[in-house]
Amino acid sequence: MTLALTHAHGDRITVAHEATGTELFAYVYRPEAAWEAPKPYLHPVRTLSGGLVTDYRPNDHRWHKGLQLTASHLSGQNLWGGNTYVHGKGYVALPERIGSMAHVGFEEVAAEDGRAVIAERLTWHPYDGELWAEEERRIEVSDVDPRAGSWSLTWTSAVTNRRTEPLRFGSPTTHGRPAAGYTGLFWRGPRAFRDGRVFTAEADGGDLMGSQAPWLAYVGEHDGRDGHATVVFEHAPANDHAGEKGTHPAHWFVRSDPFAAVAPSWAFHEELVLDPGGTLSRGYRVTIADGAWDRERVTAHLDRHTW
Repeated sequence: MTLALTHAHGDRITVAHEATGTELFAYVYRPEAAWEAPKPYLHPVRTLSGGLVTDYRPNDHRWHKGLQLTASHLSGQNLWGGNTYVHGKGYVALPERIGSMAHVGFEEVAAEDGRAVIAERLTWHPYDGELWAEEERRIEVSDVDPRAGSWSLTWTSAVTNRRTEPLRFGSPTTHGRPAAGYTGLFWRGPRAFRDGRVFTAEADGGDLMGSQAPWLAYVGEHDGRDGHATVVFEHAPANDHAGEKGTHPAHWFVRSDPFAAVAPSWAFHEELVLDPGGTLSRGYRVTIADGAWDRERVTAHLDRHTW
């Protein structure tokens, strides 16, 4: 279960599973097009057998890039990319609102004993380049299981407000567009995954947009090769930040049509306000598996791999 890590300095870090020769993912931190709100992202992400489970710059949304942390409405700025949703006007080209998340440095880049770690420092900026926030990010690969055909990554981010006023995390929904609560960790699936199967521990199929559950699974079918893949998204228990302890107040932004996308939204119905000097900490685990897993198999897997 040895993992190999390769760092192309200034560009990307790739992590591969040596036994299968599969590149599990590339973490790209080189800045890209300003209109797309430059930020690091993971793409391509693959199953152990090499099946692709992310998309990159699709023609419908060029700023959708694999798996990335986003902020679609942040105190009047857009760190998501593309047009900005304005109530009463729809999506409008407002380049003066496009911000960025910039790589500062790595605290740790390592792979050993079947685990790989990327620990990074970043800064968040509005269009004019002012420092709005500092982030400490950690991406860790673990639970590589060739027999089950799966592996997992955890993504944890701690974002500290460096302004003298609150940072307000919102979404198109908090600004008037129904069922568009995307912000936070965001996954865009391949075009082939359209019309995939989506389910949680409590619900199987149907409209899960805006629902709440500790995990959500998306099953898609590959183009160009036989078979399916399953991607499971989990909240860390420590993400609880409202309501009674033990609940998961974040709501799922999820679509299978016209494209595959999942985000455990930070601000689906209401803005999340981060006071000056405050830190917003969130953790997620994403399991990438070969095959079409059902609820029973997902539940059994998660029971074996607790937080």
